[in-house]
Amino acid sequence: MQYPDIREYITFLFSMLDEFSATEEKVSKRGRPETYPDASLIVFYAVMTLKGIPAMRAQHNYLFHHPLYLERCQLPACPSHVTLGRRYKTLMPKLKAFTEYVAASRFATEAGFLQQVVYEDKSLFKAAGPVWHQKDRLNDHLPEDLRGVDKTATWSKSGYHGWVYGYGLHLTGIRNGFPIMFEVLPANVNERKVLDTKKDRLIEKGVRCIVADNGYVDKKRAAVFAQAEVLLLTPKTTLAEANPLLGADPLYTATQVQIWQSVRKIAIEPVFDLLSKLLSITGAHKPLPMRGLPYVATFLGLGVLVLQLAMLMNHRWGLPMRNITHIKTVFQ
Repeated sequence: MQYPDIREYITFLFSMLDEFSATEEKVSKRGRPETYPDASLIVFYAVMTLKGIPAMRAQHNYLFHHPLYLERCQLPACPSHVTLGRRYKTLMPKLKAFTEYVAASRFATEAGFLQQVVYEDKSLFKAAGPVWHQKDRLNDHLPEDLRGVDKTATWSKSGYHGWVYGYGLHLTGIRNGFPIMFEVLPANVNERKVLDTKKDRLIEKGVRCIVADNGYVDKKRAAVFAQAEVLLLTPKTTLAEANPLLGADPLYTATQVQIWQSVRKIAIEPVFDLLSKLLSITGAHKPLPMRGLPYVATFLGLGVLVLQLAMLMNHRWGLPMRNITHIKTVFQ
């Protein structure tokens, strides 16, 4: 069996970025043109993510000692670690827009990655450094011996890991695990409110059903989605609520609802494990390697993008859809 190499992964990523760039509004910016294009930096950061090199000094040093990647990532020169850090922490809006574009692009359509039924979930990631106890945090008291704490992280409780001080990745994906949308926020932000911010974008994508767990149970919210002819399907959803939205006879509705609910755990929950492996953060509570919401959001967003890249290339090359071993291996 043949496998794609580094150049094919990078070429494919650039081809998607080129198409995405053509769809963006061209807004003139004052001042000097950027030396390093967003597309080149996204590719470079994705490569560093796969190599497990998140620190900006280490990224700069790697590029300095491996000038071949200047050509591969279409970079005119080796950026300083300051430039890499500055651009990294402002990349989140571009990453969100690009990953959503990829999910709706011809590449995803050709692979059969349809979005009528999606799965929503949240997973917690532990902040880098020591934890800031809730009593001290609420009183804005930072003990003198507590150094290197991430002040933008918050506390939340995970059903799997208990209390975690860190951040939440709110992920929307389809049945085969392909991610189509994400948000990264402090851990205590309610998942139902995050789903509200995604509502209009999901409707625009043609989503008809959102399958979620008990954390998303809310009759008023379900009614709001129903007004837009979208079924918010949780374990508490009744067939009487589902039937009008699915437009099917009761027997078909019952069968379909049961199928969607039964596959939720394999459709979305294992995806967080795949992301953790891609990001090389497989320890307890998935500890993050960097501090601050802007950096963490970009870091986790790059994980989502890399997973999209891996799954699209797996489809093209006839590999198992959730096989991330090859993309990890080829970039080591």
